[in-house]
Amino acid sequence: MPDIDEISSVLARCNNRDEMKQLLEELFTPSELSNLELRWKLLQKLARGDSQRTISADLGISLCKITRGSKLIQDASSQVYKILCSER
Repeated sequence: MPDIDEISSVLARCNNRDEMKQLLEELFTPSELSNLELRWKLLQKLARGDSQRTISADLGISLCKITRGSKLIQDASSQVYKILCSER
């Protein structure tokens, strides 16, 4: 996917957290950022071992959305796994 390759390259050029935060705030609407934050919270909870039902109740999201995240957490080759689970 050429577009995602270009976007990935641009994101990789950010030198620090403040630059990345500013870029994300410029690229995404507040609603889109809220969805991204929610997705990250769900992944963190899955990595901690919280049950899908508990996460659904805590975050008010469907089990379908959680299932996708669960697959990433279980896949040792995924970047999500490497970032959130490698310390376990």
